[in-house]
Amino acid sequence: MQIATSWSTRSRTSDAISSCLDQLMEKLPSTPHFIAVYSTAAHDPAQLQAQMAAMAGSARWSGGTSCRGVMTEEGYHTGPSVVGMLGIWDPGGGYGVGTAEIGDAPRQAGRDALQRAIMDAQRPGESPMLLWSCGAPGHEEEVIAGIIEVVGPSVPLVGGSSADDHVEGRWWQHASGFWSQDGLALAAFYPSTLVGTAFHSGYSPTKRSGVVTAARGRTVLEIDGRPAAAVYDTWADGLLQRRPADQSVLRWTALTPLGRQVEDVQGVPMFLLSHPAAIGDAGAIELFTGVQEGDTLVLMVGDRDSLVHRAGRVARSAVRSLDDAPLAGALVTYCGGCMMAIQDDMDKVADVLRTSLYGKPFLGSFTFGEQGCFLNGQSRHGNLMINAVCFGAEDG
Repeated sequence: MQIATSWSTRSRTSDAISSCLDQLMEKLPSTPHFIAVYSTAAHDPAQLQAQMAAMAGSARWSGGTSCRGVMTEEGYHTGPSVVGMLGIWDPGGGYGVGTAEIGDAPRQAGRDALQRAIMDAQRPGESPMLLWSCGAPGHEEEVIAGIIEVVGPSVPLVGGSSADDHVEGRWWQHASGFWSQDGLALAAFYPSTLVGTAFHSGYSPTKRSGVVTAARGRTVLEIDGRPAAAVYDTWADGLLQRRPADQSVLRWTALTPLGRQVEDVQGVPMFLLSHPAAIGDAGAIELFTGVQEGDTLVLMVGDRDSLVHRAGRVARSAVRSLDDAPLAGALVTYCGGCMMAIQDDMDKVADVLRTSLYGKPFLGSFTFGEQGCFLNGQSRHGNLMINAVCFGAEDG
C-alpha cells in the first residue's frame, strides 16, 4: 500500500480538483484505488462531480464538506475555498462506495449504503475491515444502528458528519455519481494491510453530574428533576448567564460539554461527548447527540492545550494498534467545534499530528459530529471528538 495527499486553495472548483488529482497521480504509482475528498462548502458540488468523473478514472471516492479547511502533513490549510484529498494505492485490496438519501429513514439509509458499498467492492458476503463514513448531521445514531444490523458491532465505523463554515446547513456529502445535503456516503475498505483506529476527546470529567429525568430525542428537558439549562449553568459557574445575547450557545459551550461514560477500558472511563447547541423552551438544552432518560451526564472540561495535544495522542494510539507494522498514512477527523474554539492554534495541531504520524501522509477533516469506536467497543457517535485511522504499509 502507498498513500499520498494533496490540497488546493484555488477558488474555481474544477481547477482545485484538477490540481489535487494531478498531485496524487504524481506521487502514487498509478491511479489510486480509493480517494477521500473533502472541501469547504464554498465549492460547487456539481463541478466537483464533473471534474472527478473526468479525471479520477476507476478510483472509488467519497467524502463531504469540512469546516473552514483541512489538514495534511504539510500543515493546516484554511480559507473560503479549500480542497484536500488522500489517495490509497493498494492493488491487493478492495474498496467500494455506497450512498443513500437519509430523509425520514436513517436506519434504512445505513443498511442500503453499506450493502451498496460491499457490492461495489465486489466482496459480497464478506465483512469489511473498516467503514469510512460521511453523512449529514442529525440522525447519526440511527444510521449506525442500520449499519450494525448488516455487519454486526465488530466492524469499526469511523468518520464524521459533514460541516460548513458557520453552522448554516450548507454542508453536503459526495461520492462517485452522488451528492446530497441530506445523504450518506459510506466507503467499505478491504485493504491488503493492517488498519488501526482510535477515538477520544481532549476533555476531562468533573465531579459535577446528574441523571436525565426528562428527554426528547436530542433535547434534555430535565436533569435531577430541574430544568436542564439551569443545572448546566450551575455546573458551568454561570457560563450561560455570562454569554452575550448575540453570541451562540454553541460557541460558548465548546470547552464545557456534557459527557456520558459508555465504556471502561482497563479501569479508565471512556466518555462520549455531547455539545450543547441551543437553549430551548422552559430551560431545555438541545444537543448534537441523542440522549435518554436515565443517562448520567457529567460536565466535561477542556482547554486550548488539551485540544492541541490530544490529537497527537489519538494518532499515536492508532499507530500502536498496528502492532509495529510500518505506517503508510492516516485519515483523521477533528471536531469542527473544537477547531473553531482554537483556530489560531490549528497550525500546532497539524504539527503535533505530523510528529505523531512520523511525517507520513495524512488528511484531516473538520466535522459536525464524529463517529468511531473505543477499544473493544462498538461504533458510536459523539461531539467534540477526535478519531484516527492508520494504514500499514506492508501486506497484512
